[in-house]
Amino acid sequence: MNITYNSPILLIQGIDIPHRFIYPAFALVLVAYLIILTTNLGVMLLILMDRSLQQPMYLLFFSLSFNDVLGNTVVLPRMMLDIVSNNPSISYSSCVSQAFFSQTYGVSCHTVMMIMAFDRYVAICHPLRYTSIMSPTMVAKLTVSAWSTSLAVTSIPLGLAVRLTRCRSIILNAYCDIASLFKLSCQDLSINYITGLTCNIIINGLSIGSMAFTYFRILVSCVSKKNKELNRKAMQTCASHLVLYLIMFCSGNLVIILHRLQIHNGYRTLAALLFLIIPANMNPIIYAIQTKELRTKIVQILHSKVTQLQ
Repeated sequence: MNITYNSPILLIQGIDIPHRFIYPAFALVLVAYLIILTTNLGVMLLILMDRSLQQPMYLLFFSLSFNDVLGNTVVLPRMMLDIVSNNPSISYSSCVSQAFFSQTYGVSCHTVMMIMAFDRYVAICHPLRYTSIMSPTMVAKLTVSAWSTSLAVTSIPLGLAVRLTRCRSIILNAYCDIASLFKLSCQDLSINYITGLTCNIIINGLSIGSMAFTYFRILVSCVSKKNKELNRKAMQTCASHLVLYLIMFCSGNLVIILHRLQIHNGYRTLAALLFLIIPANMNPIIYAIQTKELRTKIVQILHSKVTQLQ
């Protein structure tokens, strides 16, 4: 018999870690989070403070770093608290907020990567028209559309989730997401799962389609051009972007699949950490190394700091 629970407090299943590994696990997640904050906030501040970096490509880097900080800040500090807590719990309103922002982060990973791929496509395939196509107005429109899409795709399934009556009070996950909110209810969840699946198919379809189109056109452009040095740089940039995209795409969809198959929480947590930590750590490092202007600014700042210490 279904029983309705209206308790404002939910228990979190958390991560099943042997007692002797609790503090090493806490320290590992903390170090990863601090690296994410340092590198991504550093890139964001550098772009904001240096007018020469306020160009389309770097403004898109800013969106990517902002999204990485958002997603990891929503999940990791709370997860670290739960690791060392004997009885991890969270208020229902906080759980809904965490689900909203973590889902927004996941969708924005796709939408921001899509507009970054378009930027690379224009820069490589239409270099003479790059300035006119990727104008400040166009960059603003692309950024607003990316974030608006993320908010809309997140709001629809979350709105359906909060309308459900609850018959359980345990989040069967290491953190709150929309799928975990679904599982708090004993109602028929067919509409919820169909809506969620539809949103996932649309985002994944647009993501794969846009990436396939832009990289196919880039490949054709590189093959047709005779300048080997320019082609090498273009392919190197695109290869790193594609690797980061594949890591994000595979780990993100693995979390969804493991939810659907009711696989053990530990595997879902591992996939979620991979989805959160790996791209967020690699993005600023790879783009800083491969982007000459950004790399030069970072080297100049580090050199000035060393000089001051001496």
